[in-house]
Amino acid sequence: MPHYYSREPQTPLRTKTIEVCIRGHCFRFITASGVFSFGKLDKGTELLIESMILNPGWRVLDLGCGYGAIGIVASRFVEHVVMTDVNRRAVMIARKNLKLNNVRNAEVRYGDLYEPVKGEKFNSIITNPPVHAGKDVLERIIREAPLYLEDGGLLQMVIKTKQGAKWVKEVMEDTFAEVIELAKGSGYRVYAGKK
Repeated sequence: MPHYYSREPQTPLRTKTIEVCIRGHCFRFITASGVFSFGKLDKGTELLIESMILNPGWRVLDLGCGYGAIGIVASRFVEHVVMTDVNRRAVMIARKNLKLNNVRNAEVRYGDLYEPVKGEKFNSIITNPPVHAGKDVLERIIREAPLYLEDGGLLQMVIKTKQGAKWVKEVMEDTFAEVIELAKGSGYRVYAGKK
C-alpha cells in the first residue's frame, strides 16, 4: 500500500481545489491524490491550525507539510515559514498553493524530516505527523526538535487520541522542559513542548 510519506507516490495524479476559512482568513488549496487528506482539510489539521501559537516575528517550520495548509495559514501571522516534505508530489502542490494564496514569506523544501533545514533554528516547529510511518519516525520528530528550536521555542503537534496520544505526550515530557495540551476535540489532541 503506497503511503503519502513515500518519496514518489504511485497513484495517478488527481487534484481537487478546496476552499477553507480558518483563523479569520479564507484560503484556496489544491489537494492531490497521493498527498495526505485529499479533497478536504482533515479534522486533526483543522484543530492544530485553530489552536497553534503564532507570534509576528517568528520563523516557523511546517514539518511534513503535505499540500501546505498549516504553513500557509501560519504565514499570515509570522515573519517566515519553511515547509518541508519527503513526498515530491506534496512539495509540488504546496508550491502551487503558495502562489494560489499569494504567499511571499514562505518556501517549500524537499527532504526527509529535518534534513532540508540542517543548521537552522525556528521559534516553532508545527506538524501533523505521519502516524502511519510508525513510532520511530514520531519519536525522531520529537527528540530531534530541540536541535532546531530557539530557546523557548515550541514543538506543536496534533495526534489522534487513540493513535498514541498518551505515548507522544510521555516522549514530549521526557524531551521538553514543559508540555501543555493546547486543544482537544474530534478525537485529537494538540500538544506543545517548550524548549
